[in-house]
Amino acid sequence: MATQRFAFGPRNYRLMFVGLAMLAAGFITMTLDTTEYGEGFLGITLGPLLLAAGFVVEFFAIMAKSGNTTETAAPTATAAYTPTTSPTPVAPVAPVEPARPTYKRP
Repeated sequence: MATQRFAFGPRNYRLMFVGLAMLAAGFITMTLDTTEYGEGFLGITLGPLLLAAGFVVEFFAIMAKSGNTTETAAPTATAAYTPTTSPTPVAPVAPVEPARPTYKRP
């Protein structure tokens, strides 16, 4: 029975949490702008840059290889197979043609 593996490893989850923190910081930074309609440096420049960086980190968190990449190899034979009795030879069988349909002429 194979052990169940998760799609993401610890590294992926850490990157996801960092990305979520950056996204939250970007939204919070945009709301902290005191100018009218948020048209200051925080609302137009710094907040969106943090959001873009957070989405990039999230993308890499999803696409990065997981930290536990211990792939299980295919089972291999440990000892050579030696049959105790010789197999009986089987005569080749000729292929059987399918029955052809018969058509009646009108």
